[in-house]
Amino acid sequence: YPLRRQRQMCIRDRLQAAGVEVILDERGERPGVMFADWELIGVPVRITVGERGLRDGVVEILSRRMAVGVAPDAVRIGEVVAAVQAQLEHA
Repeated sequence: YPLRRQRQMCIRDRLQAAGVEVILDERGERPGVMFADWELIGVPVRITVGERGLRDGVVEILSRRMAVGVAPDAVRIGEVVAAVQAQLEHA
């Protein structure tokens, strides 16, 4: 998954440059396990970088306050910082 890893690092770097605290989960667990863990911890915004989304140039962003029963937003990779900042303003 070299392309996914490259995109993850790029998104992380851009978010950190914008002053957003970022935790990259690379445990190798199933997505559902990782999502549940981050929900329990209370992370306000989750970004999922998946192979299918990358083919379309998007990542999935989900705000914790909207997590129950709501599908994540598909956000173009170039718009991730603005989308996360908007979610954090409403968190």
